[in-house]
Amino acid sequence: MIDLVPVRRALISVSDKSDVVAFARALASHGVEIISTGGTAATLASAGIRVVPIETLTGFPEILDGRVKTLHPRVHGGLLGRRDLPAHASAMAEHGILPIDLVCVNLYPFEETSRRDGVTEEVVVENIDIGGPSMIRSAAKNFSHVCVVTSPAQYDRVCADLTNHSGSTTGTLRRELAAAAFARTAAYDTAIAAWFDPPIPHEFPTTLTLSFTRVDELRYGENPHQRAAAYGHAGARETAVVGSRLLHGKPLSYNNLLDASAALELAQDLTDLPGERHACAIIKHTNPCGAAIAGSNGDAFAQAYAGDPLAAYGSIVVFNRTLDSATAAAMVQGDRFLEVVIAEAFEPGAFDALAARWKNVRLIALGSFRHRIDRPLSFRSVPGGLLVQERDTHAVRAANFDHVAGPTPTPTMLEDAAFGTVITKHLKSNAVCIVGGGTLWGAGAGQMDRVASCRIAVEKARDRLATKGVTPVAASDAFFPFADGPEVLIRAGVKCLVHPGGSKRDSDTAELCQREGATCLVTGTRHFRH
Repeated sequence: MIDLVPVRRALISVSDKSDVVAFARALASHGVEIISTGGTAATLASAGIRVVPIETLTGFPEILDGRVKTLHPRVHGGLLGRRDLPAHASAMAEHGILPIDLVCVNLYPFEETSRRDGVTEEVVVENIDIGGPSMIRSAAKNFSHVCVVTSPAQYDRVCADLTNHSGSTTGTLRRELAAAAFARTAAYDTAIAAWFDPPIPHEFPTTLTLSFTRVDELRYGENPHQRAAAYGHAGARETAVVGSRLLHGKPLSYNNLLDASAALELAQDLTDLPGERHACAIIKHTNPCGAAIAGSNGDAFAQAYAGDPLAAYGSIVVFNRTLDSATAAAMVQGDRFLEVVIAEAFEPGAFDALAARWKNVRLIALGSFRHRIDRPLSFRSVPGGLLVQERDTHAVRAANFDHVAGPTPTPTMLEDAAFGTVITKHLKSNAVCIVGGGTLWGAGAGQMDRVASCRIAVEKARDRLATKGVTPVAASDAFFPFADGPEVLIRAGVKCLVHPGGSKRDSDTAELCQREGATCLVTGTRHFRH
């Protein structure tokens, strides 16, 4: 590859015109002739920069409402022609093709346009750029001779390279910008393909093409010796922690992002339960260690925090409503320590109280917690490949539970059964939890056998199981293979058991509940989370 290449002619055609005037002036200061199109040419000319219109270069006008303006041999020949091959030089001279040494193109804003609420299909289609990606790819292919610039963020580096090398670009810079160019066109095409896809695929594609853009470099990964970064999904419109705006505190770590994303998903499922109630969840190591639904933020937080105060130290707290000042004032009392607080929004007094109490607490306002699914699939990397599945967005509804044994459940028991089922959906398997009065009392998660999860849940809930006037309800994310786990729960005082069913020995669990006077409900839906 040739190292230094003088830039004598540049083509500029940008949708995002941020800093383009300053960039063009810098090029012109090195004696570069600037060719430009449509709106970009008008912007540069109005700033006093001499511009050669694209139609002057091609000898052909822009047509079809601007759909065709740069798709011409004098453009692509100027970009693709190799200066070191006599045959290329001869062909370019024969056809009057002038070499173009730098192309600056950023694309129509397809991603932003396609995400807009209420946007029509016609508008989205017209924001599919054709000429831009074609020029980018031509220039990037010929990076030995052509510098390709695809983002305003690259302008300063290009200008510095030209200044440091008397109007030439280095091979190192051209190669790096070519790689960035192909990454950009790949992401752009992937976003377009995703828009054409149906919301839920009828079958998994033979070739899976994913496009994510780096939104942040993280201090480290799960452990300090692991490097890490956060990437956002191209075209995503759903509420997400990745890429969200941090209102206060240190940047989110890798583990913060994992925990906060788990908190968001739980808050969304709690919000989707019937009834407009305030929800609060407390997350540690992606597992809920406290959760409650109540009539106010204050009550929800007090009940959720009481579930497991020990585990709540250094946790993530999420609210599905705007966090009010009174609740925040209660949160900062005592020796509590919170890593992240997430809410739809923060009242000014709430923000001030939390920021004053913990200097580095991360405060994130995510807006609505209603489910809005753009990407119906979830991905998990494994050595040698990727596992893909549909996301578990199954709505939990007590009305769909089957009553198979024991006393008829009361409406409150059914509400708690649905609440407990949602909690188990967000606990690592094997998962069992005990709830009462819309509050998580204790949970056992991530155990290799379900009996151990039952024992841990009982241990965590022991101080609450004697609560008068509240019926303890236990939920499991999968069936009980034997009646030993249910026996641990019932002996501890559980009066209602809800599980998916599906075991050959479901009848053993039902008979135990019937014999002990405990209600047994079957959901029919398993919620493993590995």
